[in-house]
Amino acid sequence: MFITNAYAQSATDPASASGVFGGSGFEMIILFVPLMVVWYFLLIRPQRAQAKKRDEVLKNIRRGDQIVTSGIVGKVTKVVDDKELEVEIAEGVRIRVVRSAISEVRVKGEPVKADAA
Repeated sequence: MFITNAYAQSATDPASASGVFGGSGFEMIILFVPLMVVWYFLLIRPQRAQAKKRDEVLKNIRRGDQIVTSGIVGKVTKVVDDKELEVEIAEGVRIRVVRSAISEVRVKGEPVKADAA
């Protein structure tokens, strides 16, 4: 005879149904918890720290600071309130800028970087 008997486990076998960890719910927890820990330390925590640092920098803008907002570089001439600044972008040309639109704050006296030409 060319065909041998196949010995397979039945679907109702308790050892195969429960698996090694006792069920799929526990397996999911074992896989999901380390993934969440890695996400927290690699993504969420650094983003929170960066946002906190940005908020602190925006709160500490003073008169005389140089700022960059969407390509426009200017000098802060007046702090209007907690949300707005008055910025001089050219001699005698002043505009109002919302703090949240500021992309970079340069310290007083920090020179503008020269082109690498």
